[in-house]
Amino acid sequence: MQADVLVIGSGAAGLTAALLLADSRKVTVLSKVDTKSGSTPWAQGGIAAVSHERDTPEDHVSDTLTAGAGLCHEDVVRHTVMQGTWAIGQLIDWGVQFDLRDRDRDVRAGGEYHLTREGGHSTRRIFHVADSTGAAIASTLMQRAHQHPNIEVLENRVAIDLIVNKADNACVGVYVLNRASGLVEALQASAVILASGGASKVYLYTSNPDTATGDGIAMAWRAGCSVANMEFNQFHPTCLFHPHAKSLLISEAMRGEGGTLRLPSGEAFMERFHDAADLAPRDVVARAIDHEMKRLGIDCVYLDVTHFSRKLLQTRFPNIAARCATFGIDIAHDSIPVVPAAHYSCGGVRTDLHGQTDIDSLYAIGETAATGLHGANRLASNSLLECMVFARAAAEHILASTSQGAKMPEVPAWDESRVIDADEKIVVSHNWDELRRFMWDYVGIVRTTPRLTRALHRIELLRREIHEFYSSYRVDADLIELRNLVEVADLIVRSALRRKESRGLHYTLSFPETCKTAEDTLLTPGA
Repeated sequence: MQADVLVIGSGAAGLTAALLLADSRKVTVLSKVDTKSGSTPWAQGGIAAVSHERDTPEDHVSDTLTAGAGLCHEDVVRHTVMQGTWAIGQLIDWGVQFDLRDRDRDVRAGGEYHLTREGGHSTRRIFHVADSTGAAIASTLMQRAHQHPNIEVLENRVAIDLIVNKADNACVGVYVLNRASGLVEALQASAVILASGGASKVYLYTSNPDTATGDGIAMAWRAGCSVANMEFNQFHPTCLFHPHAKSLLISEAMRGEGGTLRLPSGEAFMERFHDAADLAPRDVVARAIDHEMKRLGIDCVYLDVTHFSRKLLQTRFPNIAARCATFGIDIAHDSIPVVPAAHYSCGGVRTDLHGQTDIDSLYAIGETAATGLHGANRLASNSLLECMVFARAAAEHILASTSQGAKMPEVPAWDESRVIDADEKIVVSHNWDELRRFMWDYVGIVRTTPRLTRALHRIELLRREIHEFYSSYRVDADLIELRNLVEVADLIVRSALRRKESRGLHYTLSFPETCKTAEDTLLTPGA
């Protein structure tokens, strides 16, 4: 199958790129399961952009640089922040209806958008749709994509490996497992965009959907791309702690509106860790919660929003209120039990300002990429902004450097002549569970060199076992994801061992101080 542009991933980044390309290119979008399965629909907070006279681009830049702990690339930060107005305007033009300050007034009649504030931001600048901004953006973009004659969306396709023409170091397609048929397809394109999200499923506890297995990062690494800053894994401070709640994020906007983190005794504790208390950056809050849980031997802490009016809870946080209610928690009267969970990969495939990787015609955008925006810790609600800005950059570069209907080189068919059907899959499920458990125990919020070394040894054993299994049996989705997860785990641990300091999201008891000079951790295949 052929397309002018192939987009791997159907979240905000991938769909934005597809829509910006489709007026003059034929675009195929691959969705791993269905189009509702990615991370974008799970985003609660919103999208950060400067929009009122009490805020300035310099303030947004400063907040981003501060959160990034000295590792952000300032030129990338400025480039991204300055396109905030375009990003919001484009989403509004496409049909996203952000919340208004006065719900009874139309913005066209002079109504103003309601802005919220999140940790690390010095003012309110977050555009949102109640507490389901990601879902609103995802559904709007997907509806437009389905309506566009030049966009084909293929669901239940799991990317396996990129196809690279070694003669000119150019990506010409990808091998993909069709879940429905069980067959592997070769998809060709003049340009390929990796927009497959992050890798937080490498950890036992995560706010992410099951699809966040680092596929784009692993495929790019195997193809020959450099990766940067893989040690910086953001743990969201507040996920619901309940035996039957899977990956329920409790939005940071709740603390932005005045929620307070408390110990079981009722004591508010964040003032002991940061001047901004509950509005400190995510890395600080996650470490503080982790510290208190270990100090007191408790299973969780509590987010108190019982002083909010029921009207505020129902209009501002209807999804969270409803989901908590299903677990018997009335957030108007009960504090919410919360724990940190793996949330966002700040590192990824190294790109330039066009989203280009080390391989020609291969682009990486969104959480798959390491653009230099997030540094050592992502500022809340900058991720959707990054998706929009770099989708636009990649689309413009592709339009300028490729032609519609260009002739494509022949690609080899997928060869499974020497493999057989797996006789038992317990090996895959056991290794999946083992990997995620020791990554949580050894490579989590607080690290040490002995723990990292122990994790690296376990990864090597798993890599050999998984490689043997992959080489002997026909692929399925679980095996593909496990192969990618162990690749990403290896990159995370090796990057963490190289950083001989504590900075941002990487906190190690072996090197508790921060170096005066901030440098990226860059890994290159074969180096």
